[in-house]
Amino acid sequence: MLDQLAFKPHLLDWFEKEQRQMPWRETKNPYYIWISEVMLQQTQVDTVRDYYHRFVEAFPTIEDLANAHEDDVLKLWEGLGYYSRARNFHTAAKEVVALHDGIVPQQPDTFLKLKGVGPYTQAAVMSIAFDLPLATVDGNVFRVWSRLNDDDRDTALQSTRKAYESELAPYVAHQSGDFNQAMMELGALVCTPKAPLCLFCPVQTHCEAYGRGTVLERPVKTKKLKKKTLNFDVYVVQNQSGDYLIEQRTASLLKGMWQFPMVEHGANQNEDVFDIEQLMIQRKNVVKVKHQFTHLTWHLNVHTATVDEAAAPIIAKGRQWMAPSEKDDYSFPVPMTKIFNAVHEAE
Repeated sequence: MLDQLAFKPHLLDWFEKEQRQMPWRETKNPYYIWISEVMLQQTQVDTVRDYYHRFVEAFPTIEDLANAHEDDVLKLWEGLGYYSRARNFHTAAKEVVALHDGIVPQQPDTFLKLKGVGPYTQAAVMSIAFDLPLATVDGNVFRVWSRLNDDDRDTALQSTRKAYESELAPYVAHQSGDFNQAMMELGALVCTPKAPLCLFCPVQTHCEAYGRGTVLERPVKTKKLKKKTLNFDVYVVQNQSGDYLIEQRTASLLKGMWQFPMVEHGANQNEDVFDIEQLMIQRKNVVKVKHQFTHLTWHLNVHTATVDEAAAPIIAKGRQWMAPSEKDDYSFPVPMTKIFNAVHEAE
């Protein structure tokens, strides 16, 4: 195990000089720090910056977020992906207002009970906002810690995460927020996955993997299962006024967002789905769209059609019409925006 008296000061000295400037590092407001941590999950820092600024501007207090309509929250999240993060955070804000008088709980166990808060978010917010002694263990920390100790334990296992949290506990007894951020920053800037900058590493002399030449073999992680692939037919239907037929998703993935009617290819298309087939007066295929999620790939076969005005009320059963100019008023996931843009380019 590393000697914290030697390792930690070197790391913190480097972090103080080399850390990137980020808006959420300029505040101790736990709500703002929480926003950043939720957004940064599975998302690059450069992508998050603008979203963070817009979100804080729209919802400057946790009460503002709690009182917002879900559609407005999802609209601000549009393009950021992993929309369950936004819904869970919205719910958690309501819980904070209802149960904690609008004050983010400073007690780690209480904070952990809020919707969408897991061990990583708990440790990050509690340590950075309140300097509580909790160690964050994310992908960057797994990589840095496994290399520093030349550790061959499988980082995909929950038992390894628990072990790392325990081993890092002495290092977060003091200056926990700075230490956690320094470990993550080192992993992001220097101790990178494929081309680590070992010669510029501030803690190179403490790194056992560097000394043994095993840096690129760490961390050890079992391979993920292959992504599932689904094929859908998507119907971009317009009436003769140029309005688009849209519907709100009820499936857990992208729930609450808006889409053009879609059905899994080969699935039974019930009459509610497509009386459209019989009512189309003009139809053509425009584009095929592929969209990658973390564990899933969508292949979307896009059909466009114009329908007779008299048929519009029938088709719109359970759906609604949207004028092209109203598109920005609705929260559309990225694949639907791709389709909308492709249809316009083809016109």
